[in-house]
Amino acid sequence: MEKLQENITELKEQIKKMEYLGNALGVLYWDMRTGIPKKAIPYRGEILGYLSSELYKLQTSEKIKELMDYFKNVDELDDVTKAMVENVKKDYERTKKIPADKYREFVILQSAAEAKWEEAKEKSDFNIFKPYLEKLVNTTKEFLEYWGYEGNKYNTLLDFYEPGVTVEKLDKVFTELREAIVDLLNRIKNSRYSPDTEFFRGHYPRNTQEKLGKLILDKIGYDFEAGRLDESMHPFTVNFGNKDVRVTTHYYENDFLSSVFSCIHEGGHAIYEQQIPDELIGTGLAGGTSMGIHESQSRFYENVIGRSIEFWSYFYPELTAIYPQFKDISIEDFYKGINKIQPSLIRVEADELTYSLHIIIRYEIEKQLINGEINVDELPKVWNEKYKEYLGIEPANDSEGVLQDMHWSAGNFGYFPSYALGNLYGAQFFNKMKKDIPDVYEKVARGEFNIIKDWLRDNIHKYGKIYEPVELIKRVTGEELTAKYFIEYLNAKYSRIYNL
Repeated sequence: MEKLQENITELKEQIKKMEYLGNALGVLYWDMRTGIPKKAIPYRGEILGYLSSELYKLQTSEKIKELMDYFKNVDELDDVTKAMVENVKKDYERTKKIPADKYREFVILQSAAEAKWEEAKEKSDFNIFKPYLEKLVNTTKEFLEYWGYEGNKYNTLLDFYEPGVTVEKLDKVFTELREAIVDLLNRIKNSRYSPDTEFFRGHYPRNTQEKLGKLILDKIGYDFEAGRLDESMHPFTVNFGNKDVRVTTHYYENDFLSSVFSCIHEGGHAIYEQQIPDELIGTGLAGGTSMGIHESQSRFYENVIGRSIEFWSYFYPELTAIYPQFKDISIEDFYKGINKIQPSLIRVEADELTYSLHIIIRYEIEKQLINGEINVDELPKVWNEKYKEYLGIEPANDSEGVLQDMHWSAGNFGYFPSYALGNLYGAQFFNKMKKDIPDVYEKVARGEFNIIKDWLRDNIHKYGKIYEPVELIKRVTGEELTAKYFIEYLNAKYSRIYNL
């Protein structure tokens, strides 16, 4: 028992060193995305490459190997220690398979690619980004040969973001989801009603948008003493432990709703990280268990709560104080306006119903790309064709098409499915929440957001990465992942709005 405790303590010391380096990398990355001078980017890439190499050394050290060899012969471990060991083991095995020099080159490539993506998006020219994307795709394919795979090559990439989920499972659940969305979308198209959104047209200064965003974030439970709100081209959340969780948004002065809902979305991510218990710090488990579960929190706050009539009933006095032009607009019309269904080109601006189709498009493209069925040259054409087929619209340029997301520039292949999975997880969690808190929407209308935050903490956040998503969803809801609850939620909500 004494030897066991010594090795647990030693493992935690090693993990703590990795967390220190990981957090240092995170701060440099946040700075690069929010305020770094353009000329500083190449050198910053070298710094990130060096620090990533040092992290690589820690993750693949002889000490870690010795500890993994010891723990594989130990059966009696509590849930936290067992998860801690499994997490380190998975990182060790994945990282060890990639040669150190290739790992460092990939990190430097990521930094350069993100900068080129920003330039390409700004100029709406895919050719600027294409050579970097080709290198990222080819490197990912090379890494897959080191890592190995079972069945579809894409399964290995999925496991980075959504452990336990495979192409076979996704194909099944996404087919069910797509069919349900298309059916509801067709019924909406055939209805005689369309919410008015003309009253949203106007000028919304950046400072007023920031004021509204901060007000809402504070009220729903985001702790500004453990975070901050900044601006970036693409909204994101980054954390350096539960006491420093930062969010960003982007401001368009002709569209205040974009920043409002991105603030609420990122706030959902951030509340998750801020509510990770202190005792998990230094275990490697102090974070969200998967990107899908993370997205369940952000999309739940953004849509299920943030686009509800009860939410805006509470915030309407604040909204009209900042933007008096809405005083003559009824809360019902405002609610229907923010929930208008209209297929659009931009994923982050998509309505709640068609959003998942954007994800399914990306999922299908990534599978083809990774399995060599299409190449990078074909991406703009394939992208545009799928948008025409799935949503009946076609991008006019690269910026609103294949360049609209930054994920590929970071080499994050396998990430996109998590967004649609988040919708499914979120609806399934909410179904259980309503059983525990039957008057949850009434409480939202009174501004009692802490009861939601507390339920999420007690049922999801407090576990960090102790349980993988497939186990967590079953622990919380008693069921395996299903699309049923999200489909029911969509049908109930939009049948009311569109009088179906």
